Amino acid sequence: MTASGHRRTNEHAPELRAAARHFGRRRFLTVTGAAAALAFATNLPTAGVAGAAELDAAKITENPFTLGVASGDPQAHSVLLWTRLAPTPYQADSGLPPERVLVRWELARDERFRHVIRRGAAVAHPEFHHSVHVEVGHLDSDRVFYYRFRVGSWISEVGRTRTAPSSRADVSELKLAAVSCQAYHDGYFTAFGHLAEEDVDVVFHVGDYLYEYAVNSVGGARNYTDRVLPDLFNRETITLEDYRLQYALYKTDPDLIAVHAKHPFVVTWDDHEVENNYADDIPENAVPPEEFLLRRAAGYRAYWENLPLRRPQRPEGTDMQLYRRLNWGRLAQFDILDTRQYRSDQAYGDGADVPGPETDDPSRTITGETQERWLLDGWHASKALWNVLPQQVIFSQRKFDLTVPSRVSMDAWDGYRASRARVLAGAKSAGIDNLMVFTGDVHVGYAFDIKDDFDDPASRTLGTEIVTTSVTSGRDGAEKPANWDTYMQANPHLKFYNGRRGYTTVRLGRESARADFKTVAAVTTPGAPITTAASFVTEVGDQGLKPA
Repeated sequence: MTASGHRRTNEHAPELRAAARHFGRRRFLTVTGAAAALAFATNLPTAGVAGAAELDAAKITENPFTLGVASGDPQAHSVLLWTRLAPTPYQADSGLPPERVLVRWELARDERFRHVIRRGAAVAHPEFHHSVHVEVGHLDSDRVFYYRFRVGSWISEVGRTRTAPSSRADVSELKLAAVSCQAYHDGYFTAFGHLAEEDVDVVFHVGDYLYEYAVNSVGGARNYTDRVLPDLFNRETITLEDYRLQYALYKTDPDLIAVHAKHPFVVTWDDHEVENNYADDIPENAVPPEEFLLRRAAGYRAYWENLPLRRPQRPEGTDMQLYRRLNWGRLAQFDILDTRQYRSDQAYGDGADVPGPETDDPSRTITGETQERWLLDGWHASKALWNVLPQQVIFSQRKFDLTVPSRVSMDAWDGYRASRARVLAGAKSAGIDNLMVFTGDVHVGYAFDIKDDFDDPASRTLGTEIVTTSVTSGRDGAEKPANWDTYMQANPHLKFYNGRRGYTTVRLGRESARADFKTVAAVTTPGAPITTAASFVTEVGDQGLKPA
């Protein structure tokens, strides 16, 4: 995110926005030469996928499972399993030739694989950087499973995953975790090591899985003394090769490997998976629109290759449909949003500003019209007790000043107030009584009551927003940031504010939900213990956060 109070320093922004509108994503892709350039730049699969030679697994002489294993998007009768082969992950080709590799997999009821219930084989294609996404169906609902992969004589570590309860199941409880913002160069992923030891059913990652920024030879704030990172990481991530290598760096972190092996993830991106504060096809900086679209396509492609996502999320050129819906019996419906790919450009040049005609313009949107309609239709059809919205940027009003009017963030929903008003009107129209929003982005923990009128503390509370702090971004942070008093006074609906790193766990039940904000004292040195900074509950049918 752009630091609050600072606009983008882009003197060419008006010309760039005009150029983006002129070219347009679809118009750009209809131009034969541009489409060919896009395919070349992102190494899109062609007919050669089926015809590529198959590598003799015996020729793989180093462990190909250096990036670990993962699972994602649990459904009632299906699990999604992921790995990517990378014997030498810090090389562009990951140490493999451009040939197909046969990867065998097993799914078992027990960790020792005495009761294997499914097994099969998948092909790791070089066009997808030898990643594997296996969808295993026809499984019992609401069950824990264990999985592993094999290539030749190499066997991966064991991963743990689960199916969701059936759509009609009266589930009594779900425990989940929310995480976000893991800048490698800002510190150790200590929080993930602790989360790997938690008993949760699923982890929601709400954005900034990686950052496009350079990482120097000592790992930035990690300040390595026992290893030296290659110079190839000490540059901004722009090309497909750059993004792939950046994922390799992040995914070799032992704490990230551990948490993926222990829990299924549900992921959505924010901006840094491509570039800070981009909006749809409009970049942060003054580059030609078609050049940015190539970069966006590369970022999207690498994102899919390296995360446990199902086939409907596989990107097509510059586009990737990431918004989707998951259910946990009748207890919870999760509508996972993408507030980055379809949004209008930020109002007033981005940064912090007072609201005005642009922020209230009904033609501007943070979700895009199609996704907004999908969300509201889904709420009208929902039979769940809890309707949960995992998404990226602050949903609630967040004033930065005690003055009237106050500045707010143009990159958050405050910069798209007409969008927020339509979504809240849709929730009321659909009779959504227990609304919870999960957010990341801002590198602090917040707990908000979502008000019918944010400027009237006495107005009805429509739901709650849980903002999980960063895993590392912002480095160590502080329990009470310098603006703590101002924010707490300016925002009566803000019930909690903490600037340490960590994650949040949420327990959804039939009568109430409980949120526990977990923090570590430091990430610039490894091994910090985890503590619970605060706990809150909100009751079914009586929304509003109260200390637990």
